[in-house]
Amino acid sequence: MNSQNLPQVIHTVGPRVAEVSRNTKETQITVRVNLDGSGEARLDTGIGFFDHMLDQIARHGLIDLDIVAKGDLHIDGHHTVEDVGITLGLAVAKAIGDKKGLTRYGHSYVPLDEALSRVVVDFSGRPGLAMDVKFTSGSIGAFDTQLAFEFFQGFVNHALVSLHVDNLKGHNAHHQCETIFKAFGRALRMAMTLDPRSAGVIPSTKGSL
Repeated sequence: MNSQNLPQVIHTVGPRVAEVSRNTKETQITVRVNLDGSGEARLDTGIGFFDHMLDQIARHGLIDLDIVAKGDLHIDGHHTVEDVGITLGLAVAKAIGDKKGLTRYGHSYVPLDEALSRVVVDFSGRPGLAMDVKFTSGSIGAFDTQLAFEFFQGFVNHALVSLHVDNLKGHNAHHQCETIFKAFGRALRMAMTLDPRSAGVIPSTKGSL
């Protein structure tokens, strides 16, 4: 994370919709989310494969997602990928609101040919990431596979969720990564769904999250 961040601007646009702009000396990013969307995405991060993965989150999470990122790609993709994770986390946290009626927990197993991944998320209010993925390649196109961890770390730190990401099988790095992001989208969708049986209730015995 860049320690020289310029001020970030957070706008609430409407129910379960939020827009966040985050500008640093390394990246300039705007993220807009509609958690009750249809899976439409407009993505421009400058990293083609990363856009493809973000599209999986939108499509399988039924989240409308607009992301525009300009980063120091002449160095590498690290700051861009990490800071998109941070900004997306901020936007989701803002859109999710007070968590009343939230399902809170979500999980998904997703296969793609020989690859299989499991993702479990908890909107706990406490950031934590456990990720066990052994990519079979160091890069997929212009995407450094190490940056998948940085994206999810940025997200959990600012969405304030607990996240477990496990690739259970896989030989093709593209398939490994795609199953992870698809499962992440599906797990988010489950966790962010409003439960009419607990409308107006915080899903915690503590009374707060």
